[in-house]
Order: sequence, then structure tokens, then C-alpha cells
Amino acid sequence: MSLPRYRDPAAPVPERVRDLLGRMTLREKVGQLNQRMYGWDAYTRAGGGPRLTDAFRAEVAAFDGMGALYGLQRADAWSGVGFADGLDARDGARTAEAVQRYLVEHTRLGIPALLVEEMPHGHQALDGTVLPVNLAAGATWDPGLYADAVAGAAAELRARGAHLALVSALDLVRDPRWGRSEECFGEDPYLAARMTEALVEGAGRAGVAVVLKHFAGQGASVGGRNSAATELGLRELHEVHLAAARAGVAAGAAGVMAAYNEFEGLPCVANRYLLTDLLRGEWGFEGVVMADGTAVDRLVRMTGDPVAAGALALDAGCDLSLWDVGFTRLDEASERGLVSEEALDAAVARVLTLKFRLGLFETPVPPPVPAAGRLPDPAELGERLAAASVTLLSHEGGVLPLSRTPGAARRIAVLGPNADSLERQIGDYTAPQRPGTGITVLDGIRAAAPPGTEVVHARGCALVGDDLSGLPAALAAAASCDVAVLVLGGSSARSGDTAFEANGAAVTGTGTPTGMTCGEGVDLADLALPAGQRALWEAVSASGTPVVVVLVQGRPHALPEVPAASASAVLSAWYPGPRGGRAVADVLFGIAEPRGRLPVSVPRSAAQLPVFYNGKDHRYRGYVDQSALPRHAFGHGLSYTSVEYGPPRLSAATVDAAAPRLTCRVTVRNTGSRPAHETVQLYVRRLTGGTSWPRVRELRGFARLDLAPGTEAEAVFTVGHETLASVDRALRLTVEPGEIALETGPASDRTREARLRITAAAG
Repeated sequence: MSLPRYRDPAAPVPERVRDLLGRMTLREKVGQLNQRMYGWDAYTRAGGGPRLTDAFRAEVAAFDGMGALYGLQRADAWSGVGFADGLDARDGARTAEAVQRYLVEHTRLGIPALLVEEMPHGHQALDGTVLPVNLAAGATWDPGLYADAVAGAAAELRARGAHLALVSALDLVRDPRWGRSEECFGEDPYLAARMTEALVEGAGRAGVAVVLKHFAGQGASVGGRNSAATELGLRELHEVHLAAARAGVAAGAAGVMAAYNEFEGLPCVANRYLLTDLLRGEWGFEGVVMADGTAVDRLVRMTGDPVAAGALALDAGCDLSLWDVGFTRLDEASERGLVSEEALDAAVARVLTLKFRLGLFETPVPPPVPAAGRLPDPAELGERLAAASVTLLSHEGGVLPLSRTPGAARRIAVLGPNADSLERQIGDYTAPQRPGTGITVLDGIRAAAPPGTEVVHARGCALVGDDLSGLPAALAAAASCDVAVLVLGGSSARSGDTAFEANGAAVTGTGTPTGMTCGEGVDLADLALPAGQRALWEAVSASGTPVVVVLVQGRPHALPEVPAASASAVLSAWYPGPRGGRAVADVLFGIAEPRGRLPVSVPRSAAQLPVFYNGKDHRYRGYVDQSALPRHAFGHGLSYTSVEYGPPRLSAATVDAAAPRLTCRVTVRNTGSRPAHETVQLYVRRLTGGTSWPRVRELRGFARLDLAPGTEAEAVFTVGHETLASVDRALRLTVEPGEIALETGPASDRTREARLRITAAAG
């Protein structure tokens, strides 16, 4: 007896899909579009090792199959899973195998499930590698290093049997009051696009497919309010918020997640223009569209009942639900004529196509990776990523790098609420860490300090509030030391005291959840550091001891004017991950040079928002009471040496719009005494012409140069269609005639220009 066509691995995927689809009942089809169950409810450890639950068996029986299972390996405060009842790497792989074996052996057609896991900055599982958050990855401006780190983390996820990684990549920090700023690569579409490509490529090396979150425009929510409305128009959407998605789709992303926000009056999960006309029609995307958690059921406010809500999302182009009731009743929607058979089959076909392409029917659980084929250690790569992200914002008096001369009598005070807290440097969407693991900033400084150095520690104040009971001890420590390292910032650490929404976001309103000042659901109206931290900074600065401020944070906090007497240096370390303390210490002591560059603009206050660098160029003069410019501009970052940039040199002064091609060169010289790791940035600024009002400038390239003291090197940019294109009236990327300035420099506010004329295509 021959195997069914869909069981033949040699058959083309479209034929296998068509054969399997033709064998399915309506209820089985509906089951393939559902991802209703929380994965941690699919197993229990009661009475010994993990085993599948009756709830899992009932979910499978309800549809004679399962489309996808979310979060089998997930562990955190929201899921309630920890080391006592969760899955380590070995048990995780075994449980994934048990899930697939049950589906194959106890369903009529034996269709395996997609096992879907969160991989926001490493795999969110017990003993999974935690990488620096995306905002830190963006601060490296190093897609290659990020791709390597992603590959290692994805290999862990795949070894546990999962296939799909959910990763925030598409949102932009247009308002840093938004609690999910840490999940973004930055404020700029070009930088986000390059990092998104690296994400998809890196995960693909480990055989993991990526679902990109969130499509589209979620970072433009009004007031930085989570899941709130946006006021985006089509042009703003295309010019700013679609670049990363377009790049990720072109790089081979398996899916996109429809965001919570609405666009043009419709939530993204019900927006046919976004999910069908644009994504599939214009871009040719053939992957799956997944709803964000409970997003389908939120449509009941529009439709009046969950059946119609599910039908609305399916008709718009959503293929796979997440924790929703609406999609479980798509058979009712079909019977009521709310969805067509063609639309239902098309969604099922996309899910099945992904399963076939991932090889689920042949190897639902991957074989062990041989030692010779293992990818680099992701924890080590995460530490390198953290070191590359540390950004030197200001530096006066040459206090850095700290001396490493052995035997020199020296005392260092390490102060502040984030100096010795692992949980506050690892960010949101993070599994519990085993006791004794990780390296805090205090640990890192103690390890890096040369013999004979005494390191003293005092917290000084709490993370939030104005309790300064610890201030006297901190002042005494600072006064007795040669330098004070003040570690301030924020925290996205969840705890058992945190209350959660149904989708896992922290519950907020009036007041802040215990220990959290950032993270999903934790938005701020005021971006200033909390009162206690500001008071500690001021008091320690007044002690006369040189002060180095390290900001461990998930968003750019608004920084006051920092005179030299207040702080000798200010650095941003973002959330650098479990080994981030050593990465910070390496930069402080000059073991590593500061390489980070700002992926976001740092505001002076929340009152001046927005401050992103690439706004429309209406030549606004500024507020009466304060500057409209940021404290530190996008792309800014200092080093321990000095560099000089020559002017940009173009290979042509005029190009044809139909086939523009030239090179832009700039010479950079290290004029100091230490190595320089320079990120040379290329911007485009329209001077005349075009069909839309121009932006101030737009990033269109960057290159890294490593320069020994006294040497120079040349950054060379190939300038073509992608560099010069802008969104025309038809919302297409087009090279339009006119005059532009190609600008190069170390930051968006420190550039030199060369002018280029673009002529209309002949004929």
C-alpha cells in the first residue's frame, strides 16, 4: 500500500499541501489555525518527570490535531513557571518529542504542531541564553555580531524541539515613554532593517524560522501608551514603519505578527490593507500571519461576538491565532457564511506549507547536533554584544579609562540601585536565572580592578521613590574613594508581586508595579530618573570625588545638563544581559574601547518629545523655555581617543534617476593615543525636488573602521537606488530628480556634506 502523497518527502510541497488539505474535515482545518493553549499547561511535573496533561489531550481531541503550541518551554513570572516545575534543556526536548509523538499517533492525519517560543533576546526558557536587549543590539551598529549571537541562541531553541521564534524587530522607538522601547532596535528604519535582516539570517543558520513582531506601526502609539491608538497616515507608515518588515520579509522571515494598534480605524489583525493588499499583494509574502495574544478576541468590541471576530481577522489575512476563542469557532463562521471556503483553505495551506518546509513530517523533533557542528557559545557572543553596545555619552577630565596599574593605591566606590542587581540588567521577557549565575556591574569592577585596589559598595537609594536612608553610607564611601561609579537607570524585572493582563503585559495605571520602570505595559509620563536617583547623583557629585555614571536602562532617560563638576563621564549600558557587568567593567577599565553609538536620541525632558532625528524639516526654531534639540543625538557615541573626519568625496556630481550609481568616500584619522573603533555614518538630506516634504536627514549607510593610533582609513559607500530612493506619491520607493546632500560623520548632528544632482530619466 503506497503512502499518501502528503507523506512523500520527495513530492513538491504544493502537491503535499493540496493532497493533505483535500483529506481534511472542516474541524481539522480550524484546528490547524489555532494556537489557543499555553504551552506550560500542556505538561505537569506532579509525581516526577514531565508528562502530558489531560488538558493537552482534550485540546488535541477538540480539533483532532493542533496547529501550533505556544510557550512549551517558557518560564517567567507571568507563566508562573520556575525551576521547581519547569523544563530544563533535557526535559524540554523530551517533552517536545512527547507532544509531537502524541499528535502523530493519536490524530487521524498525524499532523505535527508548530512549537512556538519567545526569543526576544535569547530563548525565554530555563537555562536558556539571555542576550542583551534589542536596544543594546541596535547600539552596537554591528549586524554581523548580532547575527552570530542570534544563531547561538536559536540553536538552543531548536535543540529543545521548537521551530518558530517570536522576536520583536519591527517596532521603532518614536516615543521613549513607551515601556516596550527596550524591544526595539532603535528609532531609525534603516538601522532596524539591517538588524532585522541579521536576525532572520542568524536564526536560519540554526534551522529556526522567525516570526517578526509587530506589524505594523506599533511604536507610533500616541503618548507612548502600550497597545494604544496611532495617528499614522499612509506616508508615515511607508516612510518610517515598514522598512524593517520589508527587509525581514525579503530576508526570508517565516511570519509576521499582527500588532495590537489600529491603523486607519482598523486594528492590524483586522486590517486587510496591511495583511493582504500590502504584505501579500505588493510584497509577495508567502509566510504566515499570526495574531498577537488575544488580539482576535479584542475585535468583539467591533463585531459583537467572537465568531464574527474570528471571521473578520481571517478575512483580513490572519492565519494563526494566539490564545483566542474567536478562531476556535471558525467552523461556525463558515456555516454562517461569514468566511469563504477559499479564505479558510488559503490560511490552512499557508500553515501546512510552513510545516512541510520546516520538515516537521519527517523530523518533528530535531536530532542532537554533533559536537563538531555546534555554533559558537551564545553566552560569550552575548557578552561581546554587550561590550560593543556600551555607549560613552560624555567624558570630561580624562577620568576614563580607570587605571589598571597593579600596586597603585586606589579606592573605587560602586554606588546606586543597579550596581549589584542581576535581575535589573537582563530586561523584560526573561526566564528566571539560577542563583549564583551572572555578573553584576559590582562583580565586574571587582574582577577587573588591579591588585591593590579596594572596591567599596553602597546602594545609596532605592530604584524608585525618594527614600534616601542609604544616602549617608553612599556619601561616606564616595568621600573616601578616588572615583565613584554611580550605577543608575531602570528595571524591567518582573516578580511574584507583578500583576498581569491576559496577554502577559504588566498591569499599570496609577503607580508603578513593584520594581518595574520599563517593560511591556510599563509606560512612563516622565522620562527623568526617579527622585531618589537624582538626589543620589547630585549628592555624590557634590562630594568632590570624580563621578562616573553608568545608566543600566531599557529606554533613554531624559538627562539634565551635566556639568563637568557633576559627572566626569556618563555611559549608557542599556540592559546588557547576565554577563553585562563584566562588559561594562571592561569598558570602564579600557580592556575594551567604548564602541556603542546611540540607536535613539536622548531627550532633555519628556516635555520636548518627539526628538527623533529624522522628523520633517520645517526648520522649527525651538521652544522659548528650552531647546528642541536632544541632549544627545542619534548616532552619538564618544571614544577614549580623538578622530578627525575629512569631507565626503563623490565619484560623480550628477547621476541619472533611472540608474544611479556612484561611490562616496570619507577619510577618518585617529589623532589620539588609543585604538579607535569608529562607526562612520552616511545620511541623505534632500535639498530640492521630490514629491513629499523632506525629512531633516535619513540614515542610509554605516561602516566600521578600526584605527590604530596615528593611522587613517577610508570608508567607502556604494550609493545606488536603495540609498537615494524615497517614497513617491504612489507610495513606491523611487529615485526622484532633484538635489540632495550626501552627509558623512560620527553622528547625525555632526556631519559634512557633498552635493549630488539627480537628473530625470531620459525619454
